[in-house]
Amino acid sequence: MLSKFLFIYTLLFAISIKSNAQGSNIDSIKSYNLSSEVITSGKLANKNIKAFVPVEYPYNKNRVKAVAISNVALYSAGMVGLYAAWYKDYPQSKFHFFNDNSEWLQIDKIGHAYSAYAESKASMELWRWTGISRNKRILLGGFSGAAYQTVIETLDGFSAEWGWSWGDFAANIAGSSLLVAQEFAWDEQRIQFKFSFHKKKYADNSLNARSNKIFGGSEPERFLKDYNGQTYWLSTTLKPFFPHSKIPEWLQISVGTGAEGLFGAKDNYGRDKLGNINFSRPDLDRYRQWYFAPDIDLSKIKTKKKGVKVALNILNIFKFPTPSLEYSKKGIKFNFLHF
Repeated sequence: MLSKFLFIYTLLFAISIKSNAQGSNIDSIKSYNLSSEVITSGKLANKNIKAFVPVEYPYNKNRVKAVAISNVALYSAGMVGLYAAWYKDYPQSKFHFFNDNSEWLQIDKIGHAYSAYAESKASMELWRWTGISRNKRILLGGFSGAAYQTVIETLDGFSAEWGWSWGDFAANIAGSSLLVAQEFAWDEQRIQFKFSFHKKKYADNSLNARSNKIFGGSEPERFLKDYNGQTYWLSTTLKPFFPHSKIPEWLQISVGTGAEGLFGAKDNYGRDKLGNINFSRPDLDRYRQWYFAPDIDLSKIKTKKKGVKVALNILNIFKFPTPSLEYSKKGIKFNFLHF
């Protein structure tokens, strides 16, 4: 499933960026690692130029308290909402394990990794604002997503419908590790985890009915649960790898993956509470899709409007709609505009 805490992440990230904008009047000034550069006549000499390093803030005890309280409060509120929406209507059981690694063509696992990455990114940026040390900020904030998701995994372990999944846990660690590794290596996210979604509508009404049943009928439910409409992307900005080139800072290339034909976890059969088959579509192919597309790093778009800057940073967790080249068992296909 897509991030169960995507909404919380959006709130956290909005707070962090807004705080950054208000806490510094040098938003547009880039900070560099000067150990490998020389300042000559007010300009940086082109010697071993390293990646852009965000402005760091002085330690502020009050901000540390505010961020700690915000994390606890928002996460607690999210857990209460999650329980009400996801767990309360399902029977509970003793803690147990559940191997779901073969389900949904692993799209759900990619969703777990994305969730942990997004939550970790939000938390890390909040801790950056407090002025704590670089290592503490990266480790404390960077692994927050995996920690949050592990709590959810524990709840799954006590649910009779699901169970603790080692595959989910590994995906959570991978998502947070992607962020942490890049921060330690480059002090920035050169490879960004993104998401896009398009609601599926079928000519066959039985497929629409099945989708409504297993993924939900409302737009928010489909956004969260419909694996057939989700695409996960890794986008990389080219400029840091070619610092002397004239490539725009905002231009990215992106590789994505999704799936088609998923109307059940392992097969396209549906069963009622008694185990009787009430949906049978073995004729439908279940297959993975791969995509290649350009992308835009919205955080690199320059603006003096604080509200616009906040909005751009929030929207940067989503893949910008562009044409894409699709490859799957069905062959190669060009999509004029990919959501």
